[in-house]
Amino acid sequence: MEIATASMDDVDTVVDLWVRLAESQRAHGSHLFGDRNRTAVRESIVQRVVAENVRIARIDGRAVGFVMVTIDSGRYEQDETRGIVENIFVEPTHRGQGVGSELLDAAEEVLRQAGVDRLALEAMADNESARQFYRAHGYAPHRVELEKPTENDTL
Repeated sequence: MEIATASMDDVDTVVDLWVRLAESQRAHGSHLFGDRNRTAVRESIVQRVVAENVRIARIDGRAVGFVMVTIDSGRYEQDETRGIVENIFVEPTHRGQGVGSELLDAAEEVLRQAGVDRLALEAMADNESARQFYRAHGYAPHRVELEKPTENDTL
């Protein structure tokens, strides 16, 4: 397995992997569409590839996963600089082989080198396997997002 910094030649491959990620997350309650967001996601991936903030996993030369990172730069001053691990995805046929762990390690190293104090990521509340994976790598809940439909019996 090889973990490498994604290049412009990898953009379409990463977009395809992101679309598969988005489609798979709908089973866990995500509201994002995969293919309908292809154009917007491509623009975002191009920006992150140019900034060298995308890593791609290859086995025998074939892309089997990716991860993107960013540094939290919100509107408010904070006492910690947070690095965000975004959109980590491994093809289902390659899960359980250490690919996700290698991608996560690579993402964390990029963020450490950028000088962040904290590492953060998100997982769908209903995606227990992802939450277990992240717990095994030392992540713990920090913030909980709650939602409900506008039409329900509590209004």
